[in-house]
This record gives sequence, C-alpha cells and structure tokens, in this order.
Amino acid sequence: MSFLIDSGIMVTSQVRQYVVQVVFSVTFAFSCTMFELIIFEILGVLNSSSRYFHWKLNLCVILLVLVFMVPFYIGYFIVSNIRLLHRQRLLFACVVWLTFMYFFWKLGDPFPILSPKHGILSIEQLISRVGVIGVTLMALLSGFGAVNCPYTYMSYFLRNVTDADILALERRLLQTIDMIISKKKRMAMAHRTMFQRGEVHNKPTGFWGMIKSVTTSASGSENLSLIQQEVDALEELSRQLFLETADLHATKERIEYSKTFQGKYFNFLGYFFSIYCVWKIFMATINIVFDRVGKTDPVTRGIEITVNYLGIQFDVKFWSQHISFILVGIIIVTSIRGLLITLTKFFYAISSSKSSNVIVLLLAQIMGMYFVSSVLLIRMSMPPEYRTIITEVLGELQFNFYHRWFDVIFLVSALSSILFLYLAHKQAPEKHMAL
Repeated sequence: MSFLIDSGIMVTSQVRQYVVQVVFSVTFAFSCTMFELIIFEILGVLNSSSRYFHWKLNLCVILLVLVFMVPFYIGYFIVSNIRLLHRQRLLFACVVWLTFMYFFWKLGDPFPILSPKHGILSIEQLISRVGVIGVTLMALLSGFGAVNCPYTYMSYFLRNVTDADILALERRLLQTIDMIISKKKRMAMAHRTMFQRGEVHNKPTGFWGMIKSVTTSASGSENLSLIQQEVDALEELSRQLFLETADLHATKERIEYSKTFQGKYFNFLGYFFSIYCVWKIFMATINIVFDRVGKTDPVTRGIEITVNYLGIQFDVKFWSQHISFILVGIIIVTSIRGLLITLTKFFYAISSSKSSNVIVLLLAQIMGMYFVSSVLLIRMSMPPEYRTIITEVLGELQFNFYHRWFDVIFLVSALSSILFLYLAHKQAPEKHMAL
C-alpha cells in the first residue's frame, strides 16, 4: 500500500498549484475509500446505516469532484496557457466546462444505462455516465493487459539475440557518429573560411563585383545546406540505431533473466495468464453472443461446482465470504497499483512546466472514473448478501448493461492487442535484418 501512496505523492509533487494537489489528493483518497467500504461490506465492519451513510457521502463527493471541479479547473488551466484569453480566463473556463457538460450529458442518450423515471439532478444520472466512461477505460486496459502480460513474461516470445548482433549494431552506430562528426567538422571549417574571407577582403565594388559575391555566397551556402541535410539524416539514423541497440541489450538481459529461478517463475505465470486470456476472450464472446450475464458471483459458483463434483460436506456460505474477501482485496490492490503505474509513466513521459497542471487533473479524472466503474463491476464478484447496500446507493442502474459493455470493449481491445503485438513481433526480426 505504501507504493500507492508514494505514486500519488510523486505525481502531485511535480505541480506547484496548490488547488491541483488538493483536487488530485481528494480524488485519490475518496477513490481508495470506496474500496475500503467494499471490504467493510464483506467483513461487516460498522453498522449497516453507518456504511450506507458513508457510501452516500463518498459517492456524492467523488461525483462532485469528477463532474464539476476537475473539468472546470482543466478548462481554467488550458485557457491560462493561452495569452490571448488570459485576461478572460474565468469566462472561457466556464465555456469549456459547459461544453464538457453538454457532451457528458449527451453521452447517456445512446446507452440504456438507467431507468427513465430518475430526475435530471439524481445521483443515478451522474453515476451512469461516469460508469460508461470508466468501464470503457477499464475494458481497454484489461484487454491490453491480458494480452501484453503473457507476451512480456513468457520466454517463448523472446527474440534470439547474440553478442555478435549487438556488436554489429554498435559498430554501425559508431560509424554513423564518426560520419556526423566529420561532416560537422567540414561545416565548421567552411564557416571559418567564409568568415576569414569576409574579414580579409574588402567589400566588392562595382556591378561585376556584386554579382561575383552573390554567386559565390550562394554556392557556399548551398553546399552548407546540403551538408546540413546529410547531418540531420545521419542524426536521425543514429537515434534509431541507439534505440535498436538499447532494445537488443534489454532483450539479451531478459534472455539471461529467463534462465534464473525467478525468470522461470514468471515464465510459468506467463503460461497461466495465456490460459486466462484465452478463457476470458472465450467467455466474453459467449456472453456477447448469448446475451448472458452471471447471476451468481464467481467464488460461490466455483465452490458449489467443486463441492458437487467431489461430493463432500462444505460450508459454502462461510468460505465464500472469506475467499471473496481475499479475491476482492487482490482485485482492488492490483487495479490501483496497475493504474497508478500507468498514470505515473504517462505523466513523466509528456509533462512539462506549462502542461503539468492539466495533465495531473486529467489523471485525476481518469483515476476517479476508473475507480467508480470498478465498484460497478466488483459488485458482481461479491455474494448477494454483501452487495445490498451498494445496490441501494448506486440506485436502479442497468448493471447488466455495464457487464455486457465491458465484455464488448474487452474483446475488441484484446483482439486488437493480439494483432498489434503479432505485427510488432513479426516486424522486429525483419528490422534487425535490415539494419
């Protein structure tokens, strides 16, 4: 759990605006509190009325932040970076927020996400729309992760890289760098020669002298421009060669690591996740084709099948509670950890002094919607007696729609990731052969 807190601190410490730090911290805190309340539901901590109150309070605060505060401040900081709109930034920030609210509200029109009897300002109206965005994000990340995880862990997908391949690529990189240095020396010498001519010779007089100086300088500048173009092309080639060299070194290290005990363990996990990925894609396809949504949580259903198959006496209700607690805890921790790792890498990759405030607020928006939609989906993993309060707080949403929508986006994301990784894996050896 310390990693989760450290990740949040690392992101917020990169921004100077106090309001951005507060908004991100509040979003992170209330998002984690929702998962804490899920654990409380399973363990029976606090009275049911107290848990209901805290659920209601938590959802109201997180929706207020996600729908009203974060979009407004995103628009405010975007407008503040535009000089022409700087004086009227508050007015234009309101315009950006109203635009967001229009598209956010229209988002619910094509989806059967809630009962038509709910009012405009009801909590169900907000949760239903936030849930669509969050479930879409979750399904995209889950589909890519289910495919990328075995591709990353399994030694089967590693390319065969030898020391000779690395040495050949490094030799070519050094040759390219030598060519860049020699051409830059030629350019420096040409600049020096032109400068000395300008210092030694007097300015040309007469008509023919002016024509001679113009033609001479034009030919010299043309040669320098050609050399500069060659240097630019070589520098781009050197960058590609450097990245390829670093990739070969990383692949060689992965090959050596796969031979260790820990590497073999992760290789086994890769095969396990491959089976899980195939099973998940198969079940998602079955659910879509037959319009099926599970009525029983997976833990209880799995225990019932095992007990009936083995024919033993077993307290299904007692053990389903404890196993559900462990399973939901694992889902919560891995979901938060995986999302924060992705968001932290994304932040450090594209952030700058001007854009850091907007990026952190966008990450807070994504994180909050992701966690709210996680509650909608985790609800199905809990036994019916533990999801009563959650169902009452969330209102009369079309929960089956969210599970079906998750299966559709997950299937599209997984199949697209398989195609992308297949093309990337197939292209990599051809690229090394070309180099």
